[in-house]
Amino acid sequence: MAKINEVAEAAGVSISTVSYALSGKRPISPDTRRRIEEAVRTLGYSPNAGARMLAGSRTQIFALTEPLRKDTHAPTHMAFVLATAVAARRNDYDILLLTDEDAKAGMGRVAANGLVDAILVLDVAPDDERVQLARGITTPTIFIGVPDDHEGLICVDLDFAAATALAVDRLADAGHTTIGMIGHPDVSYEKSNFPPRVRAAFEARARERGLETDFGLSGTKRTSRSETRRTVARLLEAGATGFVLHCTEEAHAVALADLAERGLGIPDDISIVSVGASFDAGAFPTPLDSIPLVPQASCDLAVELALRSLGDDRPEPGLRLIAPMYVSRGSVTVARKASESDSPPLRTSAPREGLL
Repeated sequence: MAKINEVAEAAGVSISTVSYALSGKRPISPDTRRRIEEAVRTLGYSPNAGARMLAGSRTQIFALTEPLRKDTHAPTHMAFVLATAVAARRNDYDILLLTDEDAKAGMGRVAANGLVDAILVLDVAPDDERVQLARGITTPTIFIGVPDDHEGLICVDLDFAAATALAVDRLADAGHTTIGMIGHPDVSYEKSNFPPRVRAAFEARARERGLETDFGLSGTKRTSRSETRRTVARLLEAGATGFVLHCTEEAHAVALADLAERGLGIPDDISIVSVGASFDAGAFPTPLDSIPLVPQASCDLAVELALRSLGDDRPEPGLRLIAPMYVSRGSVTVARKASESDSPPLRTSAPREGLL
């Protein structure tokens, strides 16, 4: 079956010009349109998809590009896939899920063949290769996440910087002068767009509030327990009395169990705020204050923008950041002075490695 690039080559025009001619989204000169239509007929280009576009109708399908890799944290990513599918179905759309690790290839394929009306992009990397492709295709594309280079793109995300600043402020207002953060595994700071923003916002806001800080990782699925425990020990050694957790559900559970084993209570000894969790931070044995990442909020907005991109009220490029919401569950309290503590965190011993 012929591809759109072959049609473009035969007609002597660009791929985008072919797409414009078939969709009718932009005016094309009669001579150029004639050459394109002749190439479509000669090559037999995508008869079904081509016919739909020539008729000006929609496919009622959105592509969702979500590359699944070995290091993908499935629970978090699948929460977004489900939320997107539900939002699409609510608007009479189905989802074509593209899971190939080579995310650019699948995205380019559906755009070239006119198989979908719009593309939604998940698992956005800081230097995401899909950015340049999005700029070169006519299929409306919405990023659920913010790449470093987002000029001219439509991006939706939680305002992670504001969320993190809110967590730091809550701890600072409670009198905590040294705070620590337990972050995601190291690979997340290379391949994901939001962990670096959270860490940068944590350090920047703490400087503004005159706080001492420390930071540590939680490790991969295989090393999460040992790495998280090492980070807890490190933060306590630094004198932190307030923790910001920006890590997986499993790492949250390990950190809470580790603190309990050390005999440290929440919030009496350690105050904790969870930032950017897509799971329920209130479901732990000790419910945590949280500033959640709500997949439904991001995905509903992304689908709405995709739908608008197909009509006359097309959204302008730019960031759509969702304001953070603080959920209080009693895990933050006024910091105790060192003289008031029976067992200062600095003097606690490391837990046995075999226990959660």
